[in-house]
This record gives sequence, structure tokens and C-alpha cells, in this order.
Amino acid sequence: MSEVKLYQGDCLEVMKNIEDCCIDLTVTSPPYDNLRTYNGNIEQWSFDKFKDIAKELYRITKEGCVVVWVVGDATIKGSESGTSFKQALWFMECGFNLHDTMIWEKSTFSNPCPNRYHQVFEYMFIFSKGKPKAFNGIEDRKNKHGGVKVKPTVREANGQLFSRKEKTVAEYGKRFNVWQITEEKRNKLGHPAPFPEQLANDHIISWSNPNDIVFDPFMGSGTAGKMALLNNRNFIGIELDPTYFQIAKDRIEQAQLQKE
Repeated sequence: MSEVKLYQGDCLEVMKNIEDCCIDLTVTSPPYDNLRTYNGNIEQWSFDKFKDIAKELYRITKEGCVVVWVVGDATIKGSESGTSFKQALWFMECGFNLHDTMIWEKSTFSNPCPNRYHQVFEYMFIFSKGKPKAFNGIEDRKNKHGGVKVKPTVREANGQLFSRKEKTVAEYGKRFNVWQITEEKRNKLGHPAPFPEQLANDHIISWSNPNDIVFDPFMGSGTAGKMALLNNRNFIGIELDPTYFQIAKDRIEQAQLQKE
């Protein structure tokens, strides 16, 4: 059975008690820009507190391991806050590499804007502590020329083309870094912004291996924990709100029963 540790409390305070270099993968979405009301309360989350959380994430992450940080920006007086970029730059200041900037394209938009295009995505920043030790690329993109023999070329720095050996194109190729994933229905799980199970699942299998430790400091309804267990990973989760903590605990216990 996978090992599970769940903590109800402030993530910064709990993380201070987690040992150095023990986490293989963090998959999380913080309450950025105070966009959501959680059980009637807006969680005030200052940039200074974020900086301390990022430092702790760097400390507890193993060398060669990854933090998946799913974040967007509030629109204030008609303009985006830029919080996502500020956070990405600070993670790099802490020592992380910005390994990939991915996009989660949603199926709907919530706030129509009369003078710009509708917002339908969030960033999924992939921060690595050194070179990632694990990458299990998902190959589910059907190639247009699957089964056809081709002779690929590479353009050199001087502009000349260099031919590679002939090969047969595989039927399916590695997916792109824009993921089209339908968001979960709000309040379906008693939480205003639940993580899509597919999104958590696909990051977990991409950036970790069986028996690794997956961490979510903003556990919410427990989606990352559920999908970690179903993929034979261990899990550590932290949630501040006691109601959401109980929802997450129940879901994760059900996932454990599925694995028995």
C-alpha cells in the first residue's frame, strides 16, 4: 500500500517540519490573487508569503525533481495582474529551472470581456531542481503521416539543412505542451475550484515514477492525492480549511480502498 500523510493547517508552517530533499514531485494550484471564496472566506495570500512557500518547496524537493505550479492571473481594472510571471521569476531566483511553460486550455470561459479575447487557459509551470530525473512522455497525439517513411532534416545555426537517417513515422507522437482538459464541475466535490483528475493524473505519470512521493501543499478536495495513490505513488498533502480537508481525506481513503 502507498504511504499517505495528511495535515490540516497552514502549509508554510507544516512544510517547515518536512525534512530536506524528500519530495519527488509537487503538483498544486495555489489560491492566487484571492480569486476564490473558500467557505465564505477569501484566503489572503500575500506575495511575501508566497516567496517563503517557494523557498520551502526548493528546500524539500529532491535534486532532479519537479514542481508543477498551476496558476493564472486576476483581471484588475481591465488588466491582468501578472502574478503568474512574478511567481515564475521568483521560483527561478530560489534556484529552480523553468523546465517548461505549459498551458492548460479549458473548455469554457467564465468572465466575458468586451474589449479583448476570452480567457480560457491557465499556466502550468514546470520547475525542476536540476535536470529532471523522470520524464515519461505521454504519446497520444496521432501523427498525420503515421506509418510513412521520411528522411527528417535539421537546420544548422548557419541556416543549412542537415539530413538525418530515414525512419518510419510512429502512429502516435508525444503530445504538445498545450493540454486541452475539461475542468471539473464547480461544487461537484464541495469545493469551488477542484483540480481535473486527468490534469493531476497526467502530470503525475509524466514527472514521477512508481513509489515516488507526490506532494500538494494546497490539497483542496484531494485530487492530486487520489491520482497519486491510483498510480502507485506515495502522497503528502496539506489543507488549511477543515471542511475541505475532510473532503480530501474521504476521497483519498476511497482511493486506498480501490487499491486493496
